[in-house]
Amino acid sequence: MVRLDEQNRNEYETLILDALQENDRKQFRETFLELHPIDQVDIFIKLSEETRKKVYEYLSPEDFSHIFEGLEVKDQKQTYLELDEAYSSEMFNNMFADDVADFLAEMTGEKVEDILKKMNQVEAKEVKELMSYAQETAGAIMTKEFVSISSTDLASNVIEQLRNDAPDAETIYYLYVVDQLEKLVGVISLRDLITAPADEVIENIMSTRVVSVQDDMDQEDVAKLIKKYDFLAAPVVSKQNHLIGIVTFDDVIDILEEEATEDLGEISAAKGATDVNVSAFTAAKRRSPWIIMLMFFGLITAEVIGQFEETLEAIVLLAAFIPLIMDSAGNTGTQSLAVAVRGLALGTIKKGSIGKMVRREFGTGLMLGLICMIVLGITVTLIHGHWMLALIVGFSIFCTLSIATVIGATVPLVINKLKLDPAIASGPFITTVNDILGLLIYFSIATALLDFL
Repeated sequence: MVRLDEQNRNEYETLILDALQENDRKQFRETFLELHPIDQVDIFIKLSEETRKKVYEYLSPEDFSHIFEGLEVKDQKQTYLELDEAYSSEMFNNMFADDVADFLAEMTGEKVEDILKKMNQVEAKEVKELMSYAQETAGAIMTKEFVSISSTDLASNVIEQLRNDAPDAETIYYLYVVDQLEKLVGVISLRDLITAPADEVIENIMSTRVVSVQDDMDQEDVAKLIKKYDFLAAPVVSKQNHLIGIVTFDDVIDILEEEATEDLGEISAAKGATDVNVSAFTAAKRRSPWIIMLMFFGLITAEVIGQFEETLEAIVLLAAFIPLIMDSAGNTGTQSLAVAVRGLALGTIKKGSIGKMVRREFGTGLMLGLICMIVLGITVTLIHGHWMLALIVGFSIFCTLSIATVIGATVPLVINKLKLDPAIASGPFITTVNDILGLLIYFSIATALLDFL
């Protein structure tokens, strides 16, 4: 199998396209199937619909199943519509059950039932089982293609079993050991199996310290566990400890990407609209609730400024520093928000360390405020020649940054305590809240010292 680099990618693409244009089935199969499936996908998605039809003709459903698994959902849907029903049914039979379940989850009910009816009933049963689990749980993301062995087997018999079962398994680096009731009792690595004496009983060489996950465990917790132990896969068990599937590291990568995208969407108040392939209308529809809510928060900001109208009329120059106060408060709060959300997501913020984290952020805010106060004090005095104005602006920024860091750190902690995703404490929300508090501090200080201006 060849993995393309940039240097020979064009050469292979040219050979493949030439073979398709010349209707040279043999040359196409020899060249195309030599490539890594990921490179096959990269080439396939560039082809026209007419050319793709030749690919379906030249590749068997089993060959094409690997390409279909690597496509994005939108490309899978388009490709499925181009396939003959018999071809697609056989393709689904050759795919891993979890990949079929993921695809069917994006389809409508009637179409799902139609696809399942046309599939091999054994394969369809596994897909239905996966689809029966709640979304974003271990059961929903696990694969059924794994190798389990009996604790009473001999090492030589297991090696012989692998010769038959390995081609259909997603991974064989770990072999999971079950008892007569199909309950998980141990695990053995492929290396330990190969190096064990041929007549050794599995029970004597397996490890009984098995780290497993419940079928209803949240997928993010599953990903954290696999990352923590550096597993290539983790067994999934029922509440009765029956082995029912495995979650592999490639699933974990997808989960972490999905969760990171979701958190980014929450923090930026653009949940569901971070995909560049989403239409402008859909993106606007998904972003608008936050934008409208923040717009009303902006009215509160305007009201705060209006309450200090007399102060502004007395010293118009104070208005020049409003953007500075608001931007500094929002930026500092968003930084603390990122620290808190990341800590909660990675599990580094424990129950006993919350106070320490908040104190650290408050200390950071104090030091940032002090630095900004000194810099602003000197700058404003030199530019405007008014030390009292410099004192007001400098002390306001000091108080604002100190409070903004605490708000940015504590709001996601409170939301997490309420069993909600802390990422919903979005950057724009924290920014707006800190804008309002920053203005209140600024104008309160300016009003108190108005007689000295």
